[in-house]
This record gives sequence, structure tokens and C-alpha cells, in this order.
Amino acid sequence: METRINIQEKGQSALKPLFGIGAYLKKSAVEETLLELVYFRVSQINGCAYCLDMHSKDLRAKGETEQRLYGLSAWHEAPYYTVRERAALAWAEALTKCDVPDSVYNEVKGQFSEQDLIDLTLAITTINTWNRINLAFPFGVGTYQVGQFGG
Repeated sequence: METRINIQEKGQSALKPLFGIGAYLKKSAVEETLLELVYFRVSQINGCAYCLDMHSKDLRAKGETEQRLYGLSAWHEAPYYTVRERAALAWAEALTKCDVPDSVYNEVKGQFSEQDLIDLTLAITTINTWNRINLAFPFGVGTYQVGQFGG
């Protein structure tokens, strides 16, 4: 592959608002491990190797099991995700695929407060942005260290 722009080096001004959103979400009432699961699932859908590496490492560091990580792409059939996690994952998939039926909205609305749903939506749209940036300007897949970006 041709060398592309080093976004980490050249794009700090552009990336700064995204880091700010991440800092906001860390203070959100939505559980950090749930957000990480959502980040991992969206990154699976989008095929972002850097983000998959990052979020799998962060999830493991937070105590996530291998079984739940490996089963995440089949969460619909796997029995080890909570009702709240299932609602968040359905919402994440719907937003990522740009197909948000009322049934999914009603499911997620039943599990999250209005503010939490806004924050969850912001988290999903932000990881989609990060995925696309990392696909456009690939950066050191496999090099992420837990806590590298304050995580």
C-alpha cells in the first residue's frame, strides 16, 4: 500500500475535537465497558483493524472475557449479553448501517434515559468517524498500548 498522510502527526488540529468528545463520553453515565463493546462492534462492521486492535485490548484490560469478544459479531444468538447491551448493539448496528427502524429505537429507548441515548448515539457516530479516518489514513495496526490515548 502506498504511504498515506500520517494523521497522528499532521492532523492534530483536526483530531482535537474528536478527543474532546472522547473525554466528554468518559464522564457520561453510560458504562465505559458498554461503550467499548459498542466501539468494538462498530469497528467490526466497518472493518477498521486499528480500532479493533485498540478496543479489544481496552476491553481485555477492563476484564472483558474472550468468549464475549469472540462472540460479539454474533451477539443476536449469543446468550451472554444483557438486555441493555443488546439494545445498545442493535442501536449501534442500525446507526452504522444507516437504517434505524422504530422497533430498534423503541428497544433502545426502553433501556436508556434520554441523555444516555444521546450520549450513546454520540459515541456511535464518533467511532464511525474514527473508523473512517483510520481506513483513509492507516496507522500502525497492532501498535496500540492500553491507555495510550488516556483510556
